[in-house]
Amino acid sequence: MSVTIELPPEIEANLAARAQEQGISVGEYVKHLIGEPSAAKTTRPLTPAERAAAWIEGSRNLPDTPATADDSRETIYSSRG
Repeated sequence: MSVTIELPPEIEANLAARAQEQGISVGEYVKHLIGEPSAAKTTRPLTPAERAAAWIEGSRNLPDTPATADDSRETIYSSRG
């Protein structure tokens, strides 16, 4: 089956970038995304180790953020003198 979808340029660019990160074509990447939900329904539940591995893989491309915020009283009220 062949389906054509018109996407805004920013979505197309995002898909292309993600496909390139995976080392696959945009078409293959989209097939993977579309097939994912139906595949999850037919598979067995993941073990805790498999869930942990999936979580690590899914969070691999997230931006780095500071582990904690400095919300001490001194920092919050430092501009007041």
